[in-house]
Amino acid sequence: MRVVPLYTSRGDAGAFLAYPYLYNSGGEWTGFITAGREVYSVLGHYVGYLTEERRILRERTLHAPKPRLEPPPEPPSIKIPSTIPLAPLMSELTYSTVDVLLEEPERLHTLDVGELRDDMD
Repeated sequence: MRVVPLYTSRGDAGAFLAYPYLYNSGGEWTGFITAGREVYSVLGHYVGYLTEERRILRERTLHAPKPRLEPPPEPPSIKIPSTIPLAPLMSELTYSTVDVLLEEPERLHTLDVGELRDDMD
């Protein structure tokens, strides 16, 4: 399985992609990506979209909420590469666009945490 780093706008590796699964720097599953490059959390909530620069971005204001998707089966954790290539040159973001890994990393959480989890009865 090929592991690809995803970067913040500062050039730091903020997540890792082993298609279609997203992982944090500890190798824990935090989300998934659709064929249309849309990013969802482990609970199936829309997070943003993957760019060609390998950043996860989203519009600051969503005009219509995206429907929740059923997440794929939980994958095993992965081993993060010990060396990571430098980030590509990235374009500036407008105020209406948010870098999820930099400004809202809590949107990509593991299965055992997250404020959008269903309450236990």
